[in-house]
Amino acid sequence: MINQRLFQHYGIDTNKDLKIKSRCPRPYDTILIDKQGSCFACECQSWLPQSIGNLQVRGLDDIIGSNVQKHLQGSIEDGTYRYCNENQCSYILSRSVLDDRPKRIEHLRLAIDDSCNLRCPSCRKSMIFHKDGSAYRLGMRLADKVNDWLYSYQHPIQVHIGSDGDPFASHVYRHFMEQTPERDNIKYSILTNGLMFKEFHSRVPNIIKNLKELGVSIDGATKETYEKLRLGGKWEKILEGLECMAEQKRKHGFRFILHYVVQKDNFHEMQEIIDLGERYNADRVWLNKIEDWGTMDDFSTQDIWNTADYFGHLDKLKQRIKQRGDRFIECPTLLK
Repeated sequence: MINQRLFQHYGIDTNKDLKIKSRCPRPYDTILIDKQGSCFACECQSWLPQSIGNLQVRGLDDIIGSNVQKHLQGSIEDGTYRYCNENQCSYILSRSVLDDRPKRIEHLRLAIDDSCNLRCPSCRKSMIFHKDGSAYRLGMRLADKVNDWLYSYQHPIQVHIGSDGDPFASHVYRHFMEQTPERDNIKYSILTNGLMFKEFHSRVPNIIKNLKELGVSIDGATKETYEKLRLGGKWEKILEGLECMAEQKRKHGFRFILHYVVQKDNFHEMQEIIDLGERYNADRVWLNKIEDWGTMDDFSTQDIWNTADYFGHLDKLKQRIKQRGDRFIECPTLLK
């Protein structure tokens, strides 16, 4: 039932006992579907990497409530969290694990296509773009299966689109968004690099009208840094995208979030990305420490976390957080 080698790969000790009193709702209310159709009972595969079923061979109604899912839920009930990756889960790292036991699925996270119009070094080694071939055909089948399930699902649910690829660059995601049912019980969240939002948002009015949250990944606050880290992106175009997103937020009222991966070449612009968030009326700016996804030739060059220069900028960040006195700035992996 449980793939121990998988947990060893992620460095997860399944004999641990974290003694967490709160009961995280994610293994109860969340399903994540990856590009192979594997389903996970968490919002991030690396936080809880055990698959609970595969959409290629089983329907979602059969996968939800499976014996594997119930077994994983047991590790939450007893407080051990023995299958969770305490070194990556932002809830555990920030000691902000929620305490709830939802009775049904409330979040569906789609990671069914990794097509993107950028090739950021922190994410991938080359451009990935599927518009034909086996990966494209599988992605389209998964998109249709999810939409079929959504047509019959009667309870409130939030569908999260993106995280592995860009929703507006991907033919699979654009197909999904154009075909997804227009129902009052379905809300959406999108994570995008923002470069194609202005061009394509008008083609999916149902999504935009029912959008609960829009996140944009932007790893530079100046033209030089942005175009160095977001390979294929243009600074002028992302600013146009941010302006369009801010305009749509004013019209539709969704939450607008900037995501910033802190690394060697941009940690000196943490203040500037916060300024950018304020300029475009973002609701929050998330700063996360870069992780090793195996895409860099020498990840050790990113080890700036014990340098005086980094600590100086981190101190300024802490002061900014204190001055604001709210949750506009979130950076749990930087402060752990």
